[in-house]
Amino acid sequence: MGRPKGFEPDVVIAQAMETFWTKGYTDTSPADLAEATGVAKGSLYHSFGSKRQLFGKVLDLYGRTRAEQAEEFLSHPGTAKERIRAYFVLLVDADLDGPARRGCLAQNTIGELGGRDTEATRAVHRMDEGLIELLAARIAQGQRDGDVDRSVDARAQALFLQNTLAGLRVMAKTFDRPALHRIIDIALTGL
Repeated sequence: MGRPKGFEPDVVIAQAMETFWTKGYTDTSPADLAEATGVAKGSLYHSFGSKRQLFGKVLDLYGRTRAEQAEEFLSHPGTAKERIRAYFVLLVDADLDGPARRGCLAQNTIGELGGRDTEATRAVHRMDEGLIELLAARIAQGQRDGDVDRSVDARAQALFLQNTLAGLRVMAKTFDRPALHRIIDIALTGL
């Protein structure tokens, strides 16, 4: 019978996520992960296999968390424009108000590993597609509710908004709040 684990895997994954998000995949060392999680390197590798496998679990957690947050914000009462704006402002403000301007883990991952790490690229693509679907559904609901013109292509508009959000999350590393909020307002004029 093996020794029981002295840590909760989901907590360790969340702690590792913070480190990868702040430092990036490449610049995060096993020692950084051990320090951030309080779990010895050997135990981390025994439990998660490798740094890359742990990073895969981090991307899964980030994707689930991101999807749940988007679903919640987009489902609240209000027009499609109001709900999407509130969600975008939430993300941008969180980027600006955090201890470090680190942007979006998914977009950072594509910038760092896109085209070189097939699994990471696919994971981020799945996240982006999931958000596009949520945005398209909210736009379609707005069309049914009468607050979005029926001539708007919900999927195309959602794709554009996801592209805008990805850019906003990168720009949040260097731009100020008024500029980013203005971009959000301009992007939503299509609704």
